[in-house]
Amino acid sequence: MSRVLDRPDPLSAEARGEELKKARPKSLPIAPMALPARRQLPLHPESRAIDQRIRPLYAVWEITLACDLACRHCGSRAGQDRPDELSTEQCLDLVDQMAGLGVREVSVIGGEAYLREDWVDIIRRIRSHNMMALMTSGGRGFTPERAKAAAEAGLQSVSISIDGDEETHDRLRGVKGSYRAAIAALHNLRAAGIKVSVNTQINRLSMPFLGDVLELLGEMKCHSWQIQLTVAMGRAADEPEVLLQPYDLLELFPLLAKLKERCDELKVRMWPGNNLGYFGPYESVLRGQMPRGHMYSCGAGRSTLGIEADGSIKGCPSLPTEAWVGGNIRDHSLKDIWERGGPLRYTRDRTVEDLWGYCRTCYYADECRAGCTWTGFVLFGKPGNNPYCHHRALEHQREGKRERVVKLEDAPGLPFDHGKFDVIVEPMPSAGASTDPTSTE
Repeated sequence: MSRVLDRPDPLSAEARGEELKKARPKSLPIAPMALPARRQLPLHPESRAIDQRIRPLYAVWEITLACDLACRHCGSRAGQDRPDELSTEQCLDLVDQMAGLGVREVSVIGGEAYLREDWVDIIRRIRSHNMMALMTSGGRGFTPERAKAAAEAGLQSVSISIDGDEETHDRLRGVKGSYRAAIAALHNLRAAGIKVSVNTQINRLSMPFLGDVLELLGEMKCHSWQIQLTVAMGRAADEPEVLLQPYDLLELFPLLAKLKERCDELKVRMWPGNNLGYFGPYESVLRGQMPRGHMYSCGAGRSTLGIEADGSIKGCPSLPTEAWVGGNIRDHSLKDIWERGGPLRYTRDRTVEDLWGYCRTCYYADECRAGCTWTGFVLFGKPGNNPYCHHRALEHQREGKRERVVKLEDAPGLPFDHGKFDVIVEPMPSAGASTDPTSTE
């Protein structure tokens, strides 16, 4: 059981029960077919000094969009494989190109990566270049046989998704029994000699159970715990009531600071995702191990590389396809796309003048530059403003205010899609008043 004494919960017991029982929205397909890759995208005619100097250290590669879960917060709406996924030969060539570009670590994801028949061949090729080979998985089908095959191929670590207690996890992951399957996956991987870690989505359903998840990590001898906010993309945009509100960060970050102390006791590395921040009083507690001792600007197209299963290249794997793909490896080399693809240059070129809203006026504007590009973009359809910021929430609280995001338009129902949201600044409710964003109080 959790050793964290308080369990902040942004939902009342009644509201939590209603959300857990709520059926999926029926207006959209659960797993829509992705559109074919966008091809022959134009590149800038020349690479610049900065494009040649900056190289991706970390690549996250969706090797298939096929999935055996139906997570209700999935940004890619994974389920069916893409209509034009890369062949084995193209995948192996892409691995060679990543190595040539200087990538040091490759994390294969899906969908569910093990549903691709040649996934172990891809792992083996990654390791042949001495790049680290990692995987993120829902764990539903990580059998002892698959774990053994992964170990033989050289897979070094697998992060299994766990999002709260059994009831909460199964509701978020969309399949009953997925929690127990994830626990079994951790056992199977450890038995095969593969190191294990856990990743957790933080939202209004999972937040009260973070301490319990951490205790499970200690029992399972996990080396790391990656945590990040659920973002309003894909299926998550269909159920905005589950998303944290910006003012919920006022309770979340003190909790994370306590959990960090417990992580240190358990020798579990807490790894806050890029959309958890920024520059509040716990920044050095949560990110003191980083080179600068704190979070800095978005690394998409600077230190990170995102790859879709059809060969589309982005600066970050989470960014929506339509606006952020810089090219396809069937048309150009990875090096050329990295150096000359317009969307991949975004974080190399942007300045404070590209920010807007509160982020443009913030004391940390030049250092932070609106934090996670993905989080802000899927809310507003343009980057440069991000209300999910602890410093920002505290500044509003000092003025007796808070921010609330409200959905204006639904997502269309395609992989990596998003709706349209607005952010409202309103008075902080008085003590005892409802904090439910749907309340009429």
